[in-house]
Amino acid sequence: MLVEPTARGLYCAAGDFYIDPWQPVERAVITHAHGDHARPGSAAYLAAKCGVPILRLRLGPEASIEGLDYGEPRTLNGVKVSLHPAGHVLGSAQVRIESAGGEVWVVTGDYKLDPDPTCDPFEAVRCDTLVTESTFGLPIYRWASPRDIFDGIDAWWRTNAAAGRASVLFGYAFGKAQRILASVDATIGPIIVHGAVDVLNRGYRACGVELPETRMVAERGKRGRGTSRQENDDFAGALVLAPPSAQNTPWLKRFGDYSDAFASGWMAIRGTRRRKAVDKGFVLSDHADWPALNRAIEASGATQIHVTHGYIAPFVQWLTERGLDAHAMKTEFDSVGGEEAGA
Repeated sequence: MLVEPTARGLYCAAGDFYIDPWQPVERAVITHAHGDHARPGSAAYLAAKCGVPILRLRLGPEASIEGLDYGEPRTLNGVKVSLHPAGHVLGSAQVRIESAGGEVWVVTGDYKLDPDPTCDPFEAVRCDTLVTESTFGLPIYRWASPRDIFDGIDAWWRTNAAAGRASVLFGYAFGKAQRILASVDATIGPIIVHGAVDVLNRGYRACGVELPETRMVAERGKRGRGTSRQENDDFAGALVLAPPSAQNTPWLKRFGDYSDAFASGWMAIRGTRRRKAVDKGFVLSDHADWPALNRAIEASGATQIHVTHGYIAPFVQWLTERGLDAHAMKTEFDSVGGEEAGA
């Protein structure tokens, strides 16, 4: 095998590097900057150039990071490596690995095929062997068009604004929040962001991604002397973007009368919506749904498929029944769901 799972992560012995290692190594090739894929402590990192500012926020200023343009080849111990857009979040990449003998593997990391104005679109990369995620690898997961989803978010925000309420929308701070910002109708009202979102927004803007004007909570709701106006009045009609960790915390009390919602692929399951205890659930994912997973595999032309994190067993069975040479590949990302997945 050109790539195999080890105690430290997915390892390419021929090139002597790891892909998204979960323990410190000498050389790490990173698919994207979500915390379950990019971990500090390795001696050297290789990643897509457009995502380096975000990656540095994750790894720290002292990390040794080399950025590659998409498609730019880099030879490691005689193995040719290149990074190709995965469409997941800013700087996300599929890792194409070509051995000296011409065998080609692609490790997708996390990916989606839906359009996203905040990152480069997914690129189908031909290969002999494909390592694919399966976060939403069941037929029940089928996304509506992004425009329909964002029209729904806009309608919810407008209704709340007309009633004098704030609209608090929970979503992962890296990727999800910026995709929402770039896709909603920013003319509806002011947009307030949690500090965890604001720091990522600055990284996106530094990479040239256009986002509407946003403000921190501390920049609004400051009550002047000699007025009885309540602080939370300043948030009426605002869209408030916050990470899931802010749910059920005192931070929310400042918004007074608000409606809350959650944006995630897991909102497709009614039980998950109930457990999140929000007024509204928007099925918005930065991962491929069932049809997209199948399209991506077909477009790769791969004759062998290794399935990682998500619904591994049922997806392997599905692929095997369709005549593909499919296998489970165990990684530390095998659990289904979770905030770090940016689902």
